[in-house]
Amino acid sequence: GVRIICPDDGEYPILLKHIHDPPNLLYVKGGFEDRDLNSIAIVGSRKCSIYGRGQSERFGGLLGGAGFTVISGGARGIDSAAHRGAMQHPAGRTIAVLAPGVDVPYPPENKALFEQIAERGAVVSEFPLGMPPATHHFPRRNRIISGLSRGVLVVEAAISSGSLITARLAAEQGREV
Repeated sequence: GVRIICPDDGEYPILLKHIHDPPNLLYVKGGFEDRDLNSIAIVGSRKCSIYGRGQSERFGGLLGGAGFTVISGGARGIDSAAHRGAMQHPAGRTIAVLAPGVDVPYPPENKALFEQIAERGAVVSEFPLGMPPATHHFPRRNRIISGLSRGVLVVEAAISSGSLITARLAAEQGREV
């Protein structure tokens, strides 16, 4: 159920194609749709507050209900809440960009969430099947999150967090933050 697409394929996301260093390959479980052009990333802390988690889920739901595709990284905390929020609306879509291969659920407790996301959107990675997560994969993943999005909403982030890396990359890509 995983497809491999490259920038020459018609399904390759147009927004991602135009960043400085688009991935040469994307492993995709689920699929992209034309309406994914209207997408907002929601990112934030893995160790978030209850308030932050609630706001992430609320914004995910509001954006999903307004026709936006919600993009995030599938991590614990803010990311997972954003994905769940988007899927609360019957027509809501979400895309999870992973740091391991799409067949390696990370964090493992999100395995069922990733299966739901693949049915309602897509789970994507530039890393091959079977690839475990590695520290240096996360900044690479973050450029894809921002590259797929028209803008990035940061909900709670530490000064040296991956969320702020995503925000910086989004600004460099000409996206709203």
